Amino acid sequence: MEALAVRLSGLDPYVDGALRIVAFYDTLMRRRVDLPALARASAGLAECVAGIRLYGTGRTIRVSSGGGELPAGSAPGSGRVAVVLDEEEIGSVWLERPGPAGPLDEVLLERLAIAVAAAVERYGPARTTMADPALVELVIGTGTDEAARARALRLLGFAAGRPVRVAAVRSDGLPLDRVGGLVCPGRPVKGAVVGGVGVVLAAAVEPDRFPAGVRAGIGTAERPDVAWREARTALRFATAREPVVRHAALGALALLAELPRDVLRGNPDVAAVARLAACPEDLETLDAYCATGSLRRAADLLHLHHSSVARRVEQIGRVTGLDLTGAPGLARAGLALAAWRLLEG
Repeated sequence: MEALAVRLSGLDPYVDGALRIVAFYDTLMRRRVDLPALARASAGLAECVAGIRLYGTGRTIRVSSGGGELPAGSAPGSGRVAVVLDEEEIGSVWLERPGPAGPLDEVLLERLAIAVAAAVERYGPARTTMADPALVELVIGTGTDEAARARALRLLGFAAGRPVRVAAVRSDGLPLDRVGGLVCPGRPVKGAVVGGVGVVLAAAVEPDRFPAGVRAGIGTAERPDVAWREARTALRFATAREPVVRHAALGALALLAELPRDVLRGNPDVAAVARLAACPEDLETLDAYCATGSLRRAADLLHLHHSSVARRVEQIGRVTGLDLTGAPGLARAGLALAAWRLLEG
């Protein structure tokens, strides 16, 4: 084959140039260079600006012929080729030559596109936390076939066959990418907002690392679509006292989320808690008392004297009609409080 290439190159300068370009990119691929290195090498070879864009992350790399990185905004390209991986267009590469396209530009771009696809398959996309919501939806969607889900995970940077954890997040003011970086430091993590709720996909999720002001539900299933459903359910149970909830820790309480809202709303105990919600102090007291089962421990949580908590609990019992001095009444109050939270979202 090499002898044939030499003979062809001697007959046709175009073939000679094309073979040199092929050999150039073959060398880069053997060296396993990353995307910025591919862009720099291509710009130097073409002697003009070269660009790479990945649709999944929105990342754009533009490099001048001298190797300097340029802003993401692109000038009119003199040639463009799609980057294809597993029969799916995942991005594009282009040259920004001031004049007309060169005779070998098409060959260069085709080889660059192949090299970019190989780099994405090997390394995944850029090491950023925020991801394309469309790719994240493919991962957590119930109607996604497994091949498409696996491809989306790979494009997001997750290794095939490795577990992916899913969290549903509500954060007031703190960017989702910051949350993702905190709960999964040093390992693959991606975030996107889907349907008004933050989605965090991560190699691992550490509940204790969620920052203050964030409420989160963590799914525990192996399949991402099932884990997302679990995470959304767990998020509905999150409170100021317990802002991060693992679905596995809910146990039988998770069954409440399966009941129709009208059924929950029509329950007398839930209706009583809804009336109690007009007084936030009483609601907070009931929450602390149900969580601890003790007046003194509830007082410690609320930073009150236990006699003050006792008076509040007595008043709450009269308003709700529940006997909170015994285990059955306390259990009913806890269930009603959880059901009311589900209704409140």
